Amino acid sequence: MRNGGQVLVESLVALGAKKAFGVPGESYLAVLDAMHDSQGAFDFVLCRNEGGASFMAAAWGKLMGAPGICLVTRGPGITNGSIGIHTAMQDSSPMLVFVGQVGTDMKGREAFQEIDYRAVYGTMAKWVVEIDQVERMPEILARAWTTAMSGRPGPVVVALPEDMLTSMTEVAPLTRAGVVAEPAPNAEALAQARALLMRAKRPAIMIGGCNWSVEGRANLQAFAEAADIPVIATLRYQDMFDNHSPCYGGDLGLGLAAGVRRTLAEADVVLAINTRFGEISTEGYTLFEVPEPRQKIIHVHGSDRELGKIYIPEIAIHAGPNAFAKALREGGAVSGDWGAWREEARSAFEATFALPPQPSPVDMGVVTTHLREVLPDDVILTNGAGNFTVWPNKFFKFGPNARLLAPQSGAMGYGVPASIAAKVAYPERTVVCFAGDGDFQMNCQELASAKQAGAQPIILILNNGIYGTIRAHQERHYPERVSGTSMVNPDFAALAMAYGFHGERVSRTEDFPAAFARALASKTGAVLDLDISPEALTPRQTLSQMRAAALAKKGQ
Repeated sequence: MRNGGQVLVESLVALGAKKAFGVPGESYLAVLDAMHDSQGAFDFVLCRNEGGASFMAAAWGKLMGAPGICLVTRGPGITNGSIGIHTAMQDSSPMLVFVGQVGTDMKGREAFQEIDYRAVYGTMAKWVVEIDQVERMPEILARAWTTAMSGRPGPVVVALPEDMLTSMTEVAPLTRAGVVAEPAPNAEALAQARALLMRAKRPAIMIGGCNWSVEGRANLQAFAEAADIPVIATLRYQDMFDNHSPCYGGDLGLGLAAGVRRTLAEADVVLAINTRFGEISTEGYTLFEVPEPRQKIIHVHGSDRELGKIYIPEIAIHAGPNAFAKALREGGAVSGDWGAWREEARSAFEATFALPPQPSPVDMGVVTTHLREVLPDDVILTNGAGNFTVWPNKFFKFGPNARLLAPQSGAMGYGVPASIAAKVAYPERTVVCFAGDGDFQMNCQELASAKQAGAQPIILILNNGIYGTIRAHQERHYPERVSGTSMVNPDFAALAMAYGFHGERVSRTEDFPAAFARALASKTGAVLDLDISPEALTPRQTLSQMRAAALAKKGQ
């Protein structure tokens, strides 16, 4: 006989779960009790806020390709954790959120901390389910795991009534995870896609999504290089293609580079693999006309619900990215007279690394150049949201072993928890988080979680004393009317040391290499507080220039 908590934990171990991120709550005490016996096989990473825990689980899913597990209590716990659910959905990251629920005999009475999870999270998560009968735990859990992993991966919310978790049952826990093979491309559709590419004059490949395998990425790169076709990554998935490849042409991120815009705007055939057409990756749905783009789009996705969702494709192929890349490569070379077109895209990408000196005590252009030289090939970079993300997203070249954990949802506060999750997953790898001063303070309390878990990354705080993205919009639309965007910050180095990290303030560009060397050598992780001028708000336009341009336009 087992109670529901034991069935859950033993089933998760059988499914392959290794870690759970969460904050304890009385609504799922039976699960915590069962985890007492799973230590070493399935461990609880104790977090300080459910928002940080859910970010860690979302990042784990993105990095590991298996569901990140988040445990939260009912009511306030799950509402705090909702930010990670939203982020995992936008990232197409597999995730399971287990949340306590009031007893089945109290439901519908607005009992203490009661929430109708299906109603609240039904449009935010991929699936929401409540397990009212302990005997159905293995069945529903198996479905939840498969749902999170298959098609377009995403978050699944599983509600666990308190009395169900303490009920005893003879039902056996799960013993294994089922294997769900990726859908393979239809042979006729694949032949049509190859023929369309062969007829193109300016083809381009557009990739995204986090469920690529090493083999799938290698197959795609081999095909692209043999065909000499430029490859563009969607927002914050530039780590899915080797940036050192002559075919890589940049990313469809915030602050879209002119060369990337030109590549896709002027392409006549676009092979879009494993990507959904979001607002940012289509520049507000202007790169391709809705619903019939002038470019001929070949859309390949593991979920049939993404095909034709925004644009009418010339060819829609229901296939997983790795199965498609394998079939594409094995089908033989595609070639055409577009070498100069590919070279133009690559040259435009390389040109983006040429920067003027930054008007700041610490010049981030110089800093990122140094980081490109000294960081190991398998580094993991993380970031949250803000103007500062331009530095890890636009001025670092991701090789085949490097990874980027960054939110497509544009969620502030993601970078610090994501870096902790990465160190939990890969304690031997170098993990560097880029955080703005506002972004860092969204989840800086998770430094305590990092200390307790022995998972302490290097955190670079770009400290300019403002909410930079909002200040930029403010100066462009309401020049000289600053409101609500200036911050008074704590001593970040002292705060880091209070949490057991190495901490120091870097006030000059020339001091950064030595400071970063100390950070790399630190066995306790490190927080480097970088003195950044508000003027250096973007790499190529100062805050004063933004304001002057807006005032000039206003005076016309």
